[in-house]
Amino acid sequence: MPVSLKTPDEIEKMRVAGRLAADVLEMIGPHVGAGISTGELDRICHDYIVNVQQAIPAPLNYNGFPKSICTSLNQVVCHGIPSDAKILKNGDILNIDVTVIKDGYHGDTSKMFFVGEVAPHAKRLVRVTQECLYKAMEIVRPGVQLGDIGHVIQTHAEANNYSVVREYCGHGIGRVFHEDPQVLHYGKPGTGLKLEEGMTFTIEPMINLGERHTKLSKADGWTVTTRDRRLSAQWEHTLVVTQNGVEVLTRRPDEPF
Repeated sequence: MPVSLKTPDEIEKMRVAGRLAADVLEMIGPHVGAGISTGELDRICHDYIVNVQQAIPAPLNYNGFPKSICTSLNQVVCHGIPSDAKILKNGDILNIDVTVIKDGYHGDTSKMFFVGEVAPHAKRLVRVTQECLYKAMEIVRPGVQLGDIGHVIQTHAEANNYSVVREYCGHGIGRVFHEDPQVLHYGKPGTGLKLEEGMTFTIEPMINLGERHTKLSKADGWTVTTRDRRLSAQWEHTLVVTQNGVEVLTRRPDEPF
């Protein structure tokens, strides 16, 4: 599939969808705490997206995914399925991944949350993973290559003695949830597709405390965990390449760009 360059009208629609996705993460934050289930968090987000935003939660029924958000807890790398049986407890780290469809266009973003008092090693993993995303976004502009993005993430993660998940990656996005290009979170500088103005894609590094290897649940076909059961963290934004840099379509008010 050729990489699509979005028109100004399409980018404006993606701005709207991106802003809505960011708003969901802002809305759900105060609800994240010990004692609530990930199933309840899903219901709150679903209601907000459908009834308040008048939008569509993209994950719901996507290739059979049964819920409206992904909730990836502790050793879950990505695609965790919300459940009433999964109760948050003090010390947990949680990724909530939200994708909203508005007027046919997608906005995709995720954020890490702390539940109560979190161990220093877990906080550090979350912080460094966010730094990996920010460092990658900083270099996005026309002419940069996808390998440069992967290299920045891999270098920062490995300098902090963490590992980068390789089986899952960022992706092009627009009218289609997942389109080309694939955006790997590891790589060599000066390799891969060159970025052009109008490209829209996600960067969403998944960084592990231990080994990079993952395991896909045979029970549900979705939940991905670290094979060594150690912690994993992820942050995600949807971006558009501009004439001389980047615009973060899913930026939240507390972010410094």
